[in-house]
This record gives sequence, C-alpha cells and structure tokens, in this order.
Amino acid sequence: LLSCRLYCEEAKDPKRRSCQTVLAEALDIVVRSFAPILPHLAEEVFQYIPYKKDSEGVFRTGWINASSAWKKPGIEEAIEGACAMRDSFLGSISGKNALEYEVIIVIEPGLLFELMEALQAEETSSVSQLNEIMMASQTTLLSELPKETPSDANIIKGTFLINLEGGDICEQSSYKVIARPIAKAKCPRCRRYTAESSSTPCPRCLQVLAAGKGST
Repeated sequence: LLSCRLYCEEAKDPKRRSCQTVLAEALDIVVRSFAPILPHLAEEVFQYIPYKKDSEGVFRTGWINASSAWKKPGIEEAIEGACAMRDSFLGSISGKNALEYEVIIVIEPGLLFELMEALQAEETSSVSQLNEIMMASQTTLLSELPKETPSDANIIKGTFLINLEGGDICEQSSYKVIARPIAKAKCPRCRRYTAESSSTPCPRCLQVLAAGKGST
C-alpha cells in the first residue's frame, strides 16, 4: 500500500503527498510518546527529521497535539470493513500472490456500500484506496452479483457490524467476495497486472512517466 503510493505515483500527486503526510504525523506522535522514557533517542530522532523548521527539540515544542481533522466520521469503520473483506479475499486464494487476482465485492445498497464508495467512487479501479487495501490488481464494487458469474464460482460470504456515533447507528451488513485470476499482463514498473503487454507499462504508469518527462 505505502510502496505503491510512494514509488509509483507522480512526485506531487495528492495520493503520494497524503501518504507522506500520514507518515510524518505518525512519526511525530511516536517520537513524542516515547520521549519521557527514551529522551536521548527521541531527541536524536527529532533533530534528524528533515522537514522540521525549528531546532528547539522535542521537549520544548509541546506534547502530542493531533489535529481534529484526522477524526473523520465513518473512515475508521470504512477501513475496518475493507480489511475484513481483504481477509476474506486473501483466505480464499491460500497464500497465492494477491496481485495475480481481481476482486469483485458485492454489497447490497446500504451503509456499508456507502462506506466502500468513499474508498472507491468508480465501479472498477486499480488505483483506488479500496483496491490498495484489498492488495489486488483490480477491484470491482457492485450492489449485486454479475450476471456472468459462473455457477461454480468461489463466493466468500461475510458480515460486518457498523457502529457509528457511539452506538447510535448500528447496522449488520453482509457482503460477498469473488476472487478470479486477472487476464491482464504484469506492468514492468508497478508490478501490478494492469498492463496490456508485459513489455509496456500500464496506463497509470504511462501517465506518470509522461508527466515526469513534461516537468524536466
């Protein structure tokens, strides 16, 4: 998830920058949290953080002060729900390379479906947050099973309990996960099976490479 965003996206792409922001915030909180018991280590780490503007040190810049902007309603439940579906997917392929598969997630219209839509606005995507969590090469989000689904398809069924606003909103939702081998070739740049040919980068990588040439 992190490596794909950091190494495959364009340098100034919002996905890559948001990943860097999360890592920076996590590092700041971790360093401040262990500073009282490991002061010398915390101070050394703090002094070597390249983007810090001040030089006052970890003990002169205050305690942990996480922004309220991180507490976005529903995002925790959305990630937990996606992780539950990912576990169903990975369990169905028995340790095989997840990138060699595409995933179809089927959820009836409701709160869980809306939460997954927040992670993937398109019906099918290889670059959405939902697909990154699933660890597959491509993820499709549907409200009903595709008509062309084979009768012998391996359909994994599961449920997820949504608990929002301190329990004021509770909903038990069911989902289905279908994993099937993807028909596309392995991209030589991002290593996902999203290319038309093994010798040509996938559309996303071609776009990033073209943007990089244009900025030089």
